[in-house]
Amino acid sequence: MSGRPEEESDAKRVARIREMAAQADSQPQLLAAARWLRKRLPGDDRFGDPLSTAGGKPSDVIARQVTALQRSRPSVAHELGLGALQLWQGLSEGVGRGRGDEEVSLLFTDLVGFSSWALDAGDEAAVELLRAVGERIENAVTEHYGATVKHLGDGAMAVFETPKDAVAAALQARDGIAQVEVAGHRPQLRSGVHVGKPRRLGGDYLGVDVNIAARIVDAAKPQQVLVSEAACQSLGDEGYEVGKAKRLRAPGAPKEMRVSAVERA
Repeated sequence: MSGRPEEESDAKRVARIREMAAQADSQPQLLAAARWLRKRLPGDDRFGDPLSTAGGKPSDVIARQVTALQRSRPSVAHELGLGALQLWQGLSEGVGRGRGDEEVSLLFTDLVGFSSWALDAGDEAAVELLRAVGERIENAVTEHYGATVKHLGDGAMAVFETPKDAVAAALQARDGIAQVEVAGHRPQLRSGVHVGKPRRLGGDYLGVDVNIAARIVDAAKPQQVLVSEAACQSLGDEGYEVGKAKRLRAPGAPKEMRVSAVERA
């Protein structure tokens, strides 16, 4: 039994509207206009790829879903949707700290000899130690107005507004972790601090300054807070004792890079 004429007419009308919408959504001139608009909006005009949406912010989560919906063909709606999220991201990061072209202080931490100890101590003890260490690092970062970017196994990366905050957090974390004992083992922390203008993508920071900060922590001795010369210049004359500057001899580090051990005065 066939449907009523008016129902068939409505179905055809809806089908035509869908077809017209699909054609418009792939129209080259509209696509070019949408992409032109994205290049002029605040934020990352390539926002939407896996690298730029790797974080856990709402805009990152939504962007991953939007991107997953439109993989088969170019889409105006897709570009406009990502453009709106790009604008949201750009405006929110513009009023935040440590993003875009703003200078931030980078802190890397690392547990000395953790891997070797964990092989003998076993998984249960290793996890217990990492939890205790992670809690003290997170407390130190938060108390000094920083934000943890990521945990790197037995280390961490955090960002701060100033080198003074980063160094203070590193010293507090070191002293707190020195009180931890698991299975007869007392961990030792080493830290590296640098200042620069890394690029933020998704939930991570990328760039030369991040790589330098990682090289600095690799060069630090147990219980040492090693700080780049640029960061030391922002510490001021009070509160800290800055050691003699030495060249950072590490693969990939700039030849002119110098670092100093920093302690409380």
